[in-house]
Amino acid sequence: MSKFAQFMKANKKVKENAFYAATKSLCDENGQPLQWEFKHITSAQTEAIRDDCMENLNQGKGSKFISQLIAASVVCPDLRNAELQDSYGVKRPEDLLLAMVDDPGEYNQLGKFVQQFLGLNENFEDKVAAAKN
Repeated sequence: MSKFAQFMKANKKVKENAFYAATKSLCDENGQPLQWEFKHITSAQTEAIRDDCMENLNQGKGSKFISQLIAASVVCPDLRNAELQDSYGVKRPEDLLLAMVDDPGEYNQLGKFVQQFLGLNENFEDKVAAAKN
């Protein structure tokens, strides 16, 4: 067996999706907030989003990193669904996200949830402390 066999893609764990109620404004028939489904996105996808946001920032446009990051990780509801977008009068997934989660506090909590879910909230010191324990 090769010394690199353990690093082969076939040995890589599949990351589970997570569920989170992004807003209290959208509820089921029992009045419970709807659970949204989130998937992990790759490092390459995250870097592409970051690069796009930096390019926009250099062109004098504001950074939309968090909204693009959230939109890329949402599985359900489908933020790319034309019927859903039309119901809110928007045409882009990021705009639909902002229309659906229109409470600033809920949106901030959603951003924190997604960053934590994707592992973007840990700094180097946190990782060192975890490794020591």
